[in-house]
Amino acid sequence: MRIVSLLPSATEIVCALGLADQLVGVTHECDYPPFVRALPKVTRSRIPDHASSLDIDRMVREQRHSGHALYTLDADLLEELRPDLIITQALCGVCAVAEEEVRAAACRLPGRPRVLNLEPRSFADVLACIRDVGEAAGVGARAEEVIAGLTGRVERVRQRTAGLRQRRVAFLEWLEPPFSSGHWTPELVAWAGGLDVLGRAGEPSRTVSWPEVAAAAPEVVFVACCGFGVERTLQDVAHLEGIAEWRRLPAVAAEEVYVTDGSQYFSRPGPRLVDSLEILAHALDPQVHPLPAGRPAAVRLRSPVAR
Repeated sequence: MRIVSLLPSATEIVCALGLADQLVGVTHECDYPPFVRALPKVTRSRIPDHASSLDIDRMVREQRHSGHALYTLDADLLEELRPDLIITQALCGVCAVAEEEVRAAACRLPGRPRVLNLEPRSFADVLACIRDVGEAAGVGARAEEVIAGLTGRVERVRQRTAGLRQRRVAFLEWLEPPFSSGHWTPELVAWAGGLDVLGRAGEPSRTVSWPEVAAAAPEVVFVACCGFGVERTLQDVAHLEGIAEWRRLPAVAAEEVYVTDGSQYFSRPGPRLVDSLEILAHALDPQVHPLPAGRPAAVRLRSPVAR
């Protein structure tokens, strides 16, 4: 089977199912496992590389009003790749090529490849997506093995967390302006031993105000900006020093502010959501939750600004 993935998370699912050799095309954002960076890229972004967070937020909001996608599909390259299966999503109009564009392109291809649309809103949905990809690619049994392995790791974290006091956590997916978490992330926070004071499980992330963040009085702030690595996120965190509500947060006073790679973790609804859970749990209680080998620890800020 020849597979084209239009999502970084789908690329990771395909590889976790042992189908890496069947991937023939990916998106410009697919970067894990590392070898996929060398595969043909069938998408590109209209967002400038050096756009500020405020500018990115503005472009995203304009996209939602206008209906113009921020990502475009290289239909000619897609035709050359002759896929049998195209994996896409309709959950977020910002994160991928519009589903309508994908289906229209598929209809023009010889053989009419199958288009599999993934739309997870919870961790259970993510596991169901792994099952769906496995069944579409003819490796259903392997999918069940992957799901069992991921579920077992989650349960081990939950067992260690049982009986611990929940800590109040503000999980932020964007800083300029601030966004709460959503979908599966509040579940991960709960399993790690926290209470997400802003996010709503199963619902999209939302814009919040700094007074709203302050009123929630989080003991811990965890920042994983969607699409950003740690270094880029720290640039935005440094700007928060001038916000009075930020300086008054209990988490800031206690130096309980953590930053992780939101591009690689938390924002990708694939197998590494369990890595994300383990990283978060370790940050909340490193004595109870040892960091598994190969997982990067969240960066703890010892002051309100990155040094």
